[in-house]
Amino acid sequence: MKLHFTLRALSDLEAIADYLVPLSPQGAARVRAAILDSLQNLVQFSNIGHRQTAESVRKLAIRKYKYLIYYSVNDDAEEIVILTIQHGAREREFADN
Repeated sequence: MKLHFTLRALSDLEAIADYLVPLSPQGAARVRAAILDSLQNLVQFSNIGHRQTAESVRKLAIRKYKYLIYYSVNDDAEEIVILTIQHGAREREFADN
């Protein structure tokens, strides 16, 4: 499986960095690494996330930093589509199933 980022997900990653870097460049690097490590886990185990009420959307939680990755799996294209990445304290677009 390969990863495909929506424009929104790319924007989310940029916004996370924009927020964290002024507070702690090292902390921002750790959060980014945790997100990227979690995404690599998805490549190997695409269905590890929890199903959401929206059809074919799953949620993977990065517990240490409380970020949530929302994604869908396109088995035909062998692709994992990263829809959005947001902090768990923010209002959520997708609800758990």
